[in-house]
Amino acid sequence: MRISFAKRAAMVALTVMWPFAPSAEQVGKVDVDWLGNDLIIEAFSDPKVTGVTCHVTYFERGLLDRLQNGNWFEDPSNSAISCRQTGSIEIGDIERDDEGESVFSERRSIVWKSLKVTRIFDSENQTLIYVAHAREVQNGSAKMAISTIPLFQRQ
Repeated sequence: MRISFAKRAAMVALTVMWPFAPSAEQVGKVDVDWLGNDLIIEAFSDPKVTGVTCHVTYFERGLLDRLQNGNWFEDPSNSAISCRQTGSIEIGDIERDDEGESVFSERRSIVWKSLKVTRIFDSENQTLIYVAHAREVQNGSAKMAISTIPLFQRQ
């Protein structure tokens, strides 16, 4: 089996960039079936907003499922998110436009798909919005989840 130059270059780039990706701490795991499929729960702090912690849950395929269904190097795009105030909130230098900025990203396949969390600041309603979504090179996914943190208690 020959691997194209583009795929080889992407794999090298992933290997080089992997240590610099934002990381989350696994805080839980739920077994969902006998094929080894699990729900993974990870926690991460917003790097530019202190006092905010997000928990992301996603589906991780087990070895038996991969053997049975093929598609070895890819997990589903499904995810859920919940973000909460876990301390005194201090907003740093964040993007304030309507596209927001990425605060977390994790690969869901070798090259083409990732789970991302984007933060958007709703200034009119004084709310931080966190959207978990799949990011794909093509055939974008409509699978997403949203969590909000009101800032009305800030002075």
